[in-house]
Amino acid sequence: MRKYTILFQICLLQLLLICINCKSQNRTQSATTSDKSKPALSKVKKNYFITEYPQEFFSVQCGLEDKAGNMWFGTGGNGIYIYDGKSFTNFTHLDGLCHDDILCACADKAGNIWFGTRNGVIRYKPSAGKPVKTDFTSFLILANTISRSTRTKIPYTYRPAENFVWSIYQDRTGKIWFGTNKGVYVCDPLADPGSDVPLFTRFLEDDRILNKDNLVLKDISGIAEDKDGNIWFSSGYIDQEGICRYDGRSLTNFKPDGIGSFRSIIASKTGDLFFLSTFRGTYRYDGKSFINFTKQIGLKNDTITAIAEDRTGNFWFGAASDNLLNGGSGGVWRYDPAASLTAGSRSLTKFTTKDGLSHNCVFCILEDRHRNIWFGTRNTGLCRYDGRQFTDFTDR
Repeated sequence: MRKYTILFQICLLQLLLICINCKSQNRTQSATTSDKSKPALSKVKKNYFITEYPQEFFSVQCGLEDKAGNMWFGTGGNGIYIYDGKSFTNFTHLDGLCHDDILCACADKAGNIWFGTRNGVIRYKPSAGKPVKTDFTSFLILANTISRSTRTKIPYTYRPAENFVWSIYQDRTGKIWFGTNKGVYVCDPLADPGSDVPLFTRFLEDDRILNKDNLVLKDISGIAEDKDGNIWFSSGYIDQEGICRYDGRSLTNFKPDGIGSFRSIIASKTGDLFFLSTFRGTYRYDGKSFINFTKQIGLKNDTITAIAEDRTGNFWFGAASDNLLNGGSGGVWRYDPAASLTAGSRSLTKFTTKDGLSHNCVFCILEDRHRNIWFGTRNTGLCRYDGRQFTDFTDR
């Protein structure tokens, strides 16, 4: 019963966010400060622009490292933070962002960074020097969608809460894939090289795609590419389409152990794919079959919310906590495959707030070029682990 209670709470949270999305659109989008006066922050300062929610519902939920070594973090309700190794800079709707709830992030081959939000997509196109507000441009995918056959724009009338962008991924050919609550869209930068406004096509509009299961591919929570160039999609809570594979011609549907909802996908260094289901663990696909990986390694926590693989081959699993205010029983687990092969060695290690973790509910895990592991947590928490100790960047 406990896991279904948690599922109900998450679904209720999603519905509440959709409702307040309409309110957030009416808030001012004009900048109240100039870039020159934007202060450098020593820690992640919390603004909580969406006042309808208590502080424990806000989180650091996605991140990446750019080519220059800057760390970028997208938050729920506090916009985007950039860490240059010394201080943080924060960009929000006051700087022109289309929304302060950043759902996902992706760096493309040209050096741009894309962010999915609850009201469209943001593109950061770097200029000279440090990031400034004019480097960010917001787009509605539906308002910039063209017909695949005629290459002309499809008329669109704005409606609140239908521009959610849950996932973004660039494949090896350069195409950028967007998973939205209205379906999967594709942007090909090479198709319109002279335009500064990205144009999108709806993936399933292509009649050549064989779709025998009549998949709708809405509410796509994760997108990844395997070693053979196949594109994989994970379906979220709403449509429950499980895992889908596109091989360039046809779509194939998988539901290991009957599971229809997955949170994210990662491709490992060995070429295997890992699919994270929040309440049923993480499944490993080796090209032939799906195996419940977390169960296999002895990780019994059924509320896994994040997964990452570091350069040494260790896997990190972030868990949700039961008590939103006090951190509960979540934390983060590190699995060392090498240790599992040595008799008497401990392959699973758990870290919590007692070890320095900023909060026991972890939504984001990533490794930087110096092999530090970063954790984004609830309560807009952010910390860094260097292999010995944690450094907390959370504004308490």
